[in-house]
Amino acid sequence: MTTTIDPDTRSALLLIDLQEDFLAAPGLREQRDDLLTAVRGWIDWASATGSPVVEIRTVLPLDEETWALNMRDDMQPVVLEGTPGSWRVHELEVEPDVEIQKRRDDAFHRTDLAQRLSDLGVGQVVLAGVSTEACIAMTAASAYAHDLRVVVARDAVASADSTAHEAALVWLEEQYRAPALTPAEWGRDSSETSES
Repeated sequence: MTTTIDPDTRSALLLIDLQEDFLAAPGLREQRDDLLTAVRGWIDWASATGSPVVEIRTVLPLDEETWALNMRDDMQPVVLEGTPGSWRVHELEVEPDVEIQKRRDDAFHRTDLAQRLSDLGVGQVVLAGVSTEACIAMTAASAYAHDLRVVVARDAVASADSTAHEAALVWLEEQYRAPALTPAEWGRDSSETSES
């Protein structure tokens, strides 16, 4: 399979759900420090390459009819509007070029993300954040459906379920040609045409 990275296509870094409620949860809080260190590395990459940074946060109204089905079924909402859990994690300092609020796993669902990326001349996205098998995977699939090339920031995505995390990375690469790379690997992959 040929990699889909195109060095001549403008990229954007999408930071997904780096919020207190998510990164304080069991399974993710143990990975929090390493994840945020890796995210900072990708923010540096974005700055060095002139790639816009898009911060995407899930924020749910207090009205339970707006919540995802699982939250309604379990009556266990997270990232409710106005609560500290919906805020960006306090350790991460970033000045995003674009901020998007979403209500579902797919960051394109009922948001203006596609238009905002188009306005920025972006044809390729790098996804970082949580959780790999949920919001990262659903946003990657939707990006592909919007004819955007997709790269997963391998060191800067995480899940509370390591098996689901690994399976999602494989699925995204095989199904959507979305390679999982570190910033150091980006330069190598974008300067070579590789087949596997």
